[in-house]
Amino acid sequence: MEFPVINLEKMNGEERVATMENIKDACENWGFFELVNHGISHELLDTVERMTKEHYRKCMEQRFKELVASRALEGVQTEIKDMDWESTFFVRHRPESNISQLPDLDDEFRKTMKEFAQKLEKLAEELLDLLCENLGLEKGYLKRAFYGSRGPSFGTKVSNYPACPKPDLIKGLRAHTDAGGIILLFQDDKVGGLQLLKDGQWIDVPPMRHSIVVNLGDQLEVITNGKYKSVEHRVIAQTDGTRMSIASFYNPGSDAVIYPAPALLEKEAEEKKQVYPKFVFEDYMKLYAGLKFQAKEPRFEAMKAVATA
Repeated sequence: MEFPVINLEKMNGEERVATMENIKDACENWGFFELVNHGISHELLDTVERMTKEHYRKCMEQRFKELVASRALEGVQTEIKDMDWESTFFVRHRPESNISQLPDLDDEFRKTMKEFAQKLEKLAEELLDLLCENLGLEKGYLKRAFYGSRGPSFGTKVSNYPACPKPDLIKGLRAHTDAGGIILLFQDDKVGGLQLLKDGQWIDVPPMRHSIVVNLGDQLEVITNGKYKSVEHRVIAQTDGTRMSIASFYNPGSDAVIYPAPALLEKEAEEKKQVYPKFVFEDYMKLYAGLKFQAKEPRFEAMKAVATA
């Protein structure tokens, strides 16, 4: 089972058809793929990585150690199920940015993160159009579906997973599916740990230099009426090295109404009642906040119940 790696450069030549087929297969059977030659310069990626790691060492490492000490996590004997071994902060880009309000970030880091976010947002929208093409939806359909009254929501979770003395007892990040739309991840190329669940087995997402890992969230599962699925994934803490992870979430706007694309609803689905619910994205997020680390199916059922009520 080869983890799907997509070379975006091949979209412009005679290998376009085969590349589109690979994307389709990755979306239908994996929910994840890794992108190379995605158009974001290696120089920018290297700068983002260097600054993120420096910021962690300078501003966050000590705080994390204090938290670990205060909760006596070094010597834990039993599995910790209500906490993740990670140090994070969140940058909002759209509808409005909060980057100037974040403490501890120097101007250079802010500027670099802004530039990086713009590139990622463009890449996310390109990918959504490739998915439209594979699904037989008109170009721009998914972007419009996410739009809401103020455009999409777009934000970045910057995480560091420090070395952990008891990785068998505490996860870097517990298993979950992502609530939103399409997720673009720039991850450490030396320290691994990200895994996805496929056919009942946990499979490593390989660290690759300068690649962007893409995965699909719950909203794309709803819009494609289950043709594409969001997939459970987790981060295994490692005993040595700190793993950097920068995940950018291109999500529907809070008031966007999400429902299966009419073009993808077949007659038999109507009869089998497999149709996913219709809901406002913000309502789904409120529900997700409390149930993130549980199965997604009950969330969809709960939204259905709300819709029928």
